[in-house]
Amino acid sequence: MADGTASGTPSAGSGATGVAADRLRSFIERVERLEEDKKAIMEDMKEVYAEAKGEGYDTKILRQVIRIRKMDRAERQEQEAILDLYLSALGE
Repeated sequence: MADGTASGTPSAGSGATGVAADRLRSFIERVERLEEDKKAIMEDMKEVYAEAKGEGYDTKILRQVIRIRKMDRAERQEQEAILDLYLSALGE
């Protein structure tokens, strides 16, 4: 194009650019706030795991329990059956 922009991209001087830039800025700022919230939540989780560890709980197992609880019951049962099958095949 003559103004140097790609097809479908608003040019720097158009009114659509201001609206698009504001909308883009809004998306970026929302994601940035969510990233900050995510970081705070991860720190909180780290503290909870440290507290549990301080009371003698195995944090690796706690994480596994949480992962398992997120699964659908049927999916979990299928995975357990396959695990049992594999261990049985190995004589375990």
